[in-house]
Amino acid sequence: MNKDLTVGEPNAVLRRFCLPLFGSIIFQQLYNIADSLVAGKFIGENALASVGNSYEVTLIFIAFAFGCNIGCSVVVSQLFGAKDYGRMKTAVSTACIASAVLCLALMAVGMLTCNSLLCLIRTPEEAFADSKLYLDIYIWSLPFVFFYNIATGIFSALGDSRTPFLFLAASSTANIGVDILFVTVFSMGVAGVAWATFLCQGVSCLLAVAAVFLRLKAIQGKGEFQLFSLPLLKRLAMIAIPSIMQQSFISVGNIIIQGIINGFGTGVMAGYSAAVKLNNLVITSFTTLGNGVSNYTAQNLGAHKLSRIQDGFRAGVRLVWTLCLPMFLLYFFAGRYALGLFLDHPTDTALRTGILYLRILSPFYFIVSAKLVSDGVLRGAGLMRQFMIGTLVDLVLRVTLAAVLAKTSLGAAGIWCAWPGGWCTAAIISLAFYRGGPWTASAKKEKTGND
Repeated sequence: MNKDLTVGEPNAVLRRFCLPLFGSIIFQQLYNIADSLVAGKFIGENALASVGNSYEVTLIFIAFAFGCNIGCSVVVSQLFGAKDYGRMKTAVSTACIASAVLCLALMAVGMLTCNSLLCLIRTPEEAFADSKLYLDIYIWSLPFVFFYNIATGIFSALGDSRTPFLFLAASSTANIGVDILFVTVFSMGVAGVAWATFLCQGVSCLLAVAAVFLRLKAIQGKGEFQLFSLPLLKRLAMIAIPSIMQQSFISVGNIIIQGIINGFGTGVMAGYSAAVKLNNLVITSFTTLGNGVSNYTAQNLGAHKLSRIQDGFRAGVRLVWTLCLPMFLLYFFAGRYALGLFLDHPTDTALRTGILYLRILSPFYFIVSAKLVSDGVLRGAGLMRQFMIGTLVDLVLRVTLAAVLAKTSLGAAGIWCAWPGGWCTAAIISLAFYRGGPWTASAKKEKTGND
């Protein structure tokens, strides 16, 4: 069901909208978690290291799909809030055509550069073959990744976060079963993990795209529909390109950091691979809730209701902090047991690495989550320059600190310390930009008028 986010009490509206988004990202992460879990439990530590190593490369491709999701979602949200339904449908078809072209180009690049990327991050010889096998299969699934992201972006733009949640819940649960079937019954190894993800992502993509077009067909309103619009493509690109750059820079930074980590051996690689999955589950949840704030901001901006945006930001921070507390307690005090999901018979090095990583990062979840909510407001308002500055500062600091501290007596522990340094600095910058937004002046003017 479509939902107008421009009416109703902001805290309740955002909570009802974001909670299914949070559920969706939990199931989305289950794809990668299931791959690592099955690889670590049923194949071995080297397989877990291979899947984790490949994951950092797949994030580059996901960055482009995520950028298309955000660009389409924000523009469609603004047009939906303004009730300009003809141009809204044109924006959807334009986004689909542009995304298809981009996806094909990325598949070609991926096939040509897969070996080079794995060599660049110093993939150990014992993990190279499985890493390449996983990536080769993953590249063929890129159309599913792209169009599923487009579909979920459109659902979110229409205020419907429940439908994509239902698709993901079913497909992610199926992925776990197919993972185990391919690995334990058919003895397909890492290839079984990759093919299971391919099949389940394909089914969820086809269902989501079909549902989106049925939903759009049911929306009636004034305005001329065009299959492709260059002005709307430019508008989509103004949101999508910075979002792609943000995620790509982060992915490249993670690849550089992965290369540094690989120098410490497969034990540290396996520990990091397990711990980073747990960390990414939390950070991606924060990011997704921030995306919900983007949709809320974009709809209210389209409806010229600036005073509601500040209330939405506060509601968003309350939501992410509600999530922060239990995850901090779990990771900081019981990280050993959470890591047990991925490490069946871990070496001492792998276990110590994972525990230390989680204990260093988890106290700073409160800071990075507030930063990601303010990022959501900036992105929903189309303030992409401000949005990019904070992201780049975080990335540059994190990569630089990781490279420097890894060479000190801290060793691998120094790499983990780079995350909080980048997060804290970027949070200060992003929150400062948020406070300088037009909604602040609108809220002050409204308060003065009431007085």
